[in-house]
Amino acid sequence: MSRKIGMWLYSNSGGDKIQEKIVKKLKERDIETTTDINLRHAVAKNGHIVHKKLIVDELDLFLSYNAGEQTQYQSFLYQALNRVIPMINSYEAFTLTEDKFQTSFLLQQHGIATPEFQLCHRDDSKQLGKIMNKWSKMVYKPTDGWGGVGLTKIENQSMLDMLMPFLNQMDLRFFYVEKFLKYDNTDFRVDIVDGEFVGCYGRKASKTDWRTNITSGGSVFLREPDDEVIAIAKKAARVCGTDIAGVDIIYDLEKEEYVVLEVNGIPAFATPEQEKLGLDFNKKKIDLIVDLIDRKTANKK
Repeated sequence: MSRKIGMWLYSNSGGDKIQEKIVKKLKERDIETTTDINLRHAVAKNGHIVHKKLIVDELDLFLSYNAGEQTQYQSFLYQALNRVIPMINSYEAFTLTEDKFQTSFLLQQHGIATPEFQLCHRDDSKQLGKIMNKWSKMVYKPTDGWGGVGLTKIENQSMLDMLMPFLNQMDLRFFYVEKFLKYDNTDFRVDIVDGEFVGCYGRKASKTDWRTNITSGGSVFLREPDDEVIAIAKKAARVCGTDIAGVDIIYDLEKEEYVVLEVNGIPAFATPEQEKLGLDFNKKKIDLIVDLIDRKTANKK
């Protein structure tokens, strides 16, 4: 009896072609794939999660790989599915990497450098002023989110005073801030799958922004990581329990050390345009994901 898995993978920026290659390689191993299982269109009833006519919880594994369209409802079903079938990534790893504070807290507990951070209750706005005086510059970050959305650089007390009414309007329960580090406006994005180094590229902030995220105007360039960067990325992925991770690392010029900014549980494949630049890790990443699915479903059987 062949194994059956479900998949929800983004289709833009070449994702549809990536999905075709994964499905083909899985078929060669007698693993049948049902694609485009968007849990937004699923319902839970009588102990099952049903998408169209497919009983999702009877699959051998589910791969969820679409950051841009994830909703609270889908995450709720993601959690339920994780209790009964293998998931990539697991729900625990998914929710951890979605939360900037929880990720930074855990990484520091395991000796991995991250920017200094503080989490403050919304009613303790005076604490933010104290932090501002100590750090000089800081970055406000939503604890969830991706692509640099919502990140705000605060460079002085007057900027903080202007920001506070806006944050209060959002009815936030707490504020998460990080010390702004002096760096060269570039980062490393290191892809890790199943504990293996897949590839790396650099991102550079535009002249009008400090964020390196592509969605914030950053640009991609070829970059070779040294052994230390790869080791840090592998450890960060392992600590977060991720099967698949994209680890963002910068070099702190003042402390002269590498610092992990974020662990992304759904790192994008190289786009066709990026492949033309020389980013050639897609094949290795696909092969490692197929090996991972093969192993996890074999164990389930």
